[in-house]
Amino acid sequence: MKNKITTLAVILFVLAGCRQSGTQDDLVSIDPTATYPEKELILQDFMDVEYIPLETNDEFVTQGVVMAIGKQFILTKNWSNDGNIFVFDRKTGKALRKINRMGKGPEEYGHLTDIVLDEENNQLFINCFSTKKILVYDLFGNFKRSFNHAENIRYVNVFNYDTDNLICYNELTLYKDGENKGNDSFHMIISKQDGSVTRNISIPFDVIKTPAVQEGDGFAATFVPPLIPYQNNWLLVETSSDTVYNYISKEDKLIPFLVKKTTTNPEIFLTMGTLTDRFYFMKTVKRIFDFTTGRGFPVNNLMYDRQENAVFKPAVLNGDFIKRKTADMTSHPLNSEIAAFQNLEAFQLAEAYKNDKLKGKLKEIAAGLNEESNPVIMLMKYKK
Repeated sequence: MKNKITTLAVILFVLAGCRQSGTQDDLVSIDPTATYPEKELILQDFMDVEYIPLETNDEFVTQGVVMAIGKQFILTKNWSNDGNIFVFDRKTGKALRKINRMGKGPEEYGHLTDIVLDEENNQLFINCFSTKKILVYDLFGNFKRSFNHAENIRYVNVFNYDTDNLICYNELTLYKDGENKGNDSFHMIISKQDGSVTRNISIPFDVIKTPAVQEGDGFAATFVPPLIPYQNNWLLVETSSDTVYNYISKEDKLIPFLVKKTTTNPEIFLTMGTLTDRFYFMKTVKRIFDFTTGRGFPVNNLMYDRQENAVFKPAVLNGDFIKRKTADMTSHPLNSEIAAFQNLEAFQLAEAYKNDKLKGKLKEIAAGLNEESNPVIMLMKYKK
């Protein structure tokens, strides 16, 4: 049986290399311990960039932590757990409404862990980490229903999957370091109606490895995104596996997408960021933490260039800044239209405008900002 499984894995790896690369015969391999050459890119050379200044008024002062972006709306919250959800117009940034259903009642959330915007059904799905519940509201904040996380599961990284389902990850794997996986599956698709598990997606591996460090009574963990939207499919990352998989939704099929060289002492994890036809942006996270300083889990950004069939340490520069300003290509991959987004703080833009360090549309927007303004959301969209 073991030989059959091994043979199947080899076949999948070969197929994946041909399917994903076009010009490659082998699966892309990343050595997180290697030193790669630097490569500088201009963002506007391979992305269409759109700026959306979020309207500021007495009722709409927000730190602008973006939780969801749809075709009609942008949803943000504050860093503090105050329960506010700010709804802005996607095209203009106009402030539309503020929703707050925070509390301890059956129709209220205690924490805004994830917000899923379902514009097709005119609903918001609020994942509440503290109560292990998902609460459903309409787009004006009226309560519709709620359901509990499945038994022995705590959902994180919740996304809209299709009309009837969400896709998410079981965060409780974080506390199972060193245990055997057994028959457990950590990626799953769940019903929007009652939270029941529609489908488990099982990534093959044996022993659980988590992005956490324990030293005596001390415990520290970081977040390695396990779900990355990729065109109309999903890249699935599992810190226990050296392989990133492309999950073909319609076929319920896992195809190896990229492989990381095995590392130990310390373990180095890898997750994906923004992906274009040519560039795969990714980052590595080293499993080390210093409890005396409270610092750890250092990150290293990498990029695979399909055209050159080579890995680089990237510096992606925003061409609308005269002074060197890099764009974040790993933190917020989004969907098949918008590759990624990034917050641009108003006080920094106002200062750059004052010093004549901006150009183009961004300069026009910054002319109307001050240090108290809401952030500007930069959308990085696939070129048509």
